[in-house]
Amino acid sequence: MTTPPSPEAISIGVDVGGTKIATGVLRGDELHDRHVQPTPETGWEAVLDAIAAQVRALQERHPDARLVGVGVPGPLNSDRTRVKFAPNIYGFTDVPLVDGLRERLGQRIVLENDAKAAALAEAHLGAARGAESSIYVTVSTGIGAGIVLNGRIWRGRHGIAGELGHITVMPGGPVSGAGLDGALEAVASGTAIARDASYALNRDVSTPEAFELAQQGHPGARRVVQQAMKHIGVALADLQKVIDPEVFVIGGGVASVGDYFFLGVQKAADEYAQGFAPVTIRRAQLGPDAGVIGAALAARHG
Repeated sequence: MTTPPSPEAISIGVDVGGTKIATGVLRGDELHDRHVQPTPETGWEAVLDAIAAQVRALQERHPDARLVGVGVPGPLNSDRTRVKFAPNIYGFTDVPLVDGLRERLGQRIVLENDAKAAALAEAHLGAARGAESSIYVTVSTGIGAGIVLNGRIWRGRHGIAGELGHITVMPGGPVSGAGLDGALEAVASGTAIARDASYALNRDVSTPEAFELAQQGHPGARRVVQQAMKHIGVALADLQKVIDPEVFVIGGGVASVGDYFFLGVQKAADEYAQGFAPVTIRRAQLGPDAGVIGAALAARHG
């Protein structure tokens, strides 16, 4: 069973995204002093300066918050000190984030992938609280995941465990941002849904509009979103057979569609896991705070 954080535990979480940097102080299991600012667009040095400035400001108001965790999109190196690349943040390639922030702040920094941080947050304080094992899946611009076993992130031998968006589900299909044909996020992410719906309707269609039209019975939009939901459900069924987690938690912008999305994914997961094990899917509970909370928890867990 996942052990809840100690009520005495105090840490700072930083969630770095393509458009905003969110920070906050986690005292026990309560988030305080949340702050959001735009992500600088002039390169990684400016991003690190912005992070350091906000951490200093928080520590002035919360001098007992000395643990700092930072969540960043994109793959990290094996010892989690550098960001290999974050495609949605300008100039964020091979960034020595831990060393750079340590130079600016003079203290230990824990770096984590943003999806893994959110997985940690949902496991300890969200929809998977109390479960011994869980897999968090975010379906948004891309698709990411984090695997939590006995309260800790499972990284695998090379640190890449959880790269669900890059599994191949349609060989020869659309090419993903990582250059792989038929990857899950190339056929089922928010980006893929908007792309396919725009083609099917012969005009620009956003992901929320595609789901709205599908629920209204538009045949083209319905086919597009049902295919995406089926791909995700099949992927979860496969993970159930391989890892057999107690629960899946799904979050991200696409999941905010609500019942229609979750029912579609559950139906496909049940169909393709039939005869093996039930697939339990829950909605993420922490919303936009998951990244900050998860980064703060990562600071405690090291």
